[in-house]
Amino acid sequence: MSDVNALEEKIKTHYAALIQSTCIALNELTVEVSPEFIRPFCLALRNESEFDFKLLIDVCGVDYLHYGVAEWETESSTATGFERGREAILSNTNKNKKRFAVVYHLLSLTNNQRIRIRVYLDENNPTVDSLIEIFPSANWYEREAFDLYGIMFKGHPDLRRLLTDYGFVGHPFRKDFPLSGKVEVRYDAKLGRVIYQPVTIEPRILEPKVIRSDNRYKVGD
Repeated sequence: MSDVNALEEKIKTHYAALIQSTCIALNELTVEVSPEFIRPFCLALRNESEFDFKLLIDVCGVDYLHYGVAEWETESSTATGFERGREAILSNTNKNKKRFAVVYHLLSLTNNQRIRIRVYLDENNPTVDSLIEIFPSANWYEREAFDLYGIMFKGHPDLRRLLTDYGFVGHPFRKDFPLSGKVEVRYDAKLGRVIYQPVTIEPRILEPKVIRSDNRYKVGD
């Protein structure tokens, strides 16, 4: 049994009451946890010497809006849906069809192991407990997820925008955020300053690329 399989079995044995499901793909373990159990689960993974996951190396938000929908008509990608995770949809990954999720990546230097934890959140109230008291490195990661996705982290001592400007409207990594944004800036010569105004770019539909057969690359008979 490989290390990742052994890790999966140990986690399912120790924390069956805290986790919802586990999955191994590409030799990486992903554990799905309910929002109310993320703190006790991560605390146990950090403190139990058998696991010793003391490093939080990343926290990121995910927006599953339109997930699994193919936009590009091609000869190969459309059938597989690779660019939209069609395989994950068919395998029932997001069973509850929740729009938002938070993904955590933990590292154990002692055991040289990694684990991914995924928490699905309600679209109308994407909120989860902050892990900053367990992993101080969660500070800016959680602020980034809040800024870009609008995910709230309860208990975070300084949850404010990190990457966008002051007064920025909306969350730019959400799939329904317009590609051209909602406001633009320009210099007004009369006022002598930079002003904000509604976007003047007219929306347009991107034409999908066309795949044509090329005889130069056909294998000879």
